[in-house]
This record gives sequence, C-alpha cells and structure tokens, in this order.
Amino acid sequence: MTAAAQTGPLFVGVDGGGTGCRARIEDADGSLLGTGIAGPAALRLGIDRALAEVEKACRAAADEAGLTFEVLKSAHAAAGLAGVGRKGALEELNQRPHPFRSIVYVNDATVACIGAHGARDGGIVIVGTGSVGYAVIGEREVRVGGYGFPISDEGSGADLGLHAIRLALRAYDERALGSSLTRDVMARFHNDPFDAVAWMDRASATDYATFAPLVMRHADNGDPVARRVVRDAGEQIDELVRRLLESGAPRIALLGGLASSMQPWLSPDVQRRLVPVEGDAVDGALHLARRNSGKG
Repeated sequence: MTAAAQTGPLFVGVDGGGTGCRARIEDADGSLLGTGIAGPAALRLGIDRALAEVEKACRAAADEAGLTFEVLKSAHAAAGLAGVGRKGALEELNQRPHPFRSIVYVNDATVACIGAHGARDGGIVIVGTGSVGYAVIGEREVRVGGYGFPISDEGSGADLGLHAIRLALRAYDERALGSSLTRDVMARFHNDPFDAVAWMDRASATDYATFAPLVMRHADNGDPVARRVVRDAGEQIDELVRRLLESGAPRIALLGGLASSMQPWLSPDVQRRLVPVEGDAVDGALHLARRNSGKG
C-alpha cells in the first residue's frame, strides 16, 4: 500500500524488552494491519541499539501490512522500553529523531499495565526472570520493587534459583537438610561446589532463573526444601500485590513466565484480588498512542 492509498491516521504500539521487541500497526478503526518483531530493546543495551530494534520491528510490521515505511511519518506511536526509568534516559530519548508523526516513550511496565486492564486503572505484578509491582491509578503511577537482581526482584525466577543453589550448598556441607532438589541442583555442578563458584562468577539473572522450573517441579512434588523456597517466594509476591492495593489499585493482574505456576502459592486473600489479563503490552502501547494523539 502506498501513502496515497492509506487514509486516516495510523497507530503503532511497541513493547521493547530485554528478550525482544514487538510492534503492531492498527488503523483508525482499531483493525490490525501488521505485526513485526526484532531483537532486545532494553535501554541497558544502549539507546542507539534499542531504537534501532524499535525501528526494525516497525519496518517488519509495515512490510506485513503492505505499507511503505514512509507511511509511518503520519502515524502516532507509543513505545514501552525496559529501562526508561534510568536517570536521563527519557530526556535523551525525547531528543532523538524518529520516523513517526508523534511518539511517546514510557516504561515497559507502564504499557503492560495499561494493556492488562484495557486502559482502566489497575496494577500488575510481573513474575518472570525478575519481579516488579506496577500500577496506573489516574494520572499517578506506582512502582514497587523491581530494582534488579540480586538486590531486589524478590520472588522472581532468578531469586528462586539463587535460594535453591544457596540451600544446595548448605546441604552439601551438611549444614542444612538435603533433599531431591538439593541433590539435583548439585548434580548440575557435578557435585562440586567449586564448579558452582566458577559458574557464579559469570552467571546472569537469566542463568539463575533457569533453575526456577526445577524448583517449582520439586515443590509441586512435595520436596520440603523446594516448598520452603517457593513458599517464601510466594510471600514476597503477596507483599507486592498488597502494597499496590494499599496504594489504591482497584484490581491486580499477575503477569510473566512464572505467573501461572506461582499463583497457587499465594495467600488466599491475594488470590481473591487477582483478575484475568485483558490484553498485552502492545495493546497498552496502542492505547497510549491513541490517547497521546487525542484520538483515544
């Protein structure tokens, strides 16, 4: 499709995180025209790289829609990028040139929250490699936790892995109870604690989080050490949910790769306050793009 053939405004929503970047283009009626994906767009990787991946995902969405990239000069866009809260990041982003008629940059948790509740007030707790609580209440945004592993991100996949390894090493020394979980963890290090030390020296939060499925599986099978680790993680997630509720969030949704497996471990009062997710982060970005253009 050419620019002349396209009538009415276009809207672009982008979700740029640490594992990938997704973009969708909709027309004025909300009809999906095209989608695109690209590589990680977290700002910790550098603003130039992040913006390059955003543009790459948008180009792919335009191609799928049969649009020339030039058409996006008339589009209103919103992009949720991991790391927008870093000091000076938003100011630098707003100074950079972009291929759209307008664009607004926000944190990736903001668009996830807006999408989860269909642009209504509410909060989310993300439980994946990391963890964070986030709410949008009127013009106010509330953030709880999510300051990064290992100093924060309690109850996350990385946190589960860290505690499982720590308890496995203690069991190896016969300072703590051993179990099938601690034995399986030590088996990954060839039953050598110094293999664990060498691994730790180069391990990322993502590496620690690879132990989370093992911990959850053993917990579901009744392993006492695994149950202790998961129960403690559940209490941390409970605290995030309760803090958002205390801040005025009328509803909370649980998001992230560990959300469904962690939910049964949450306190009954917390589970009662959880609601289903209505949309994803790209939906949230599209809501924001429309609102920013005056068409929402």
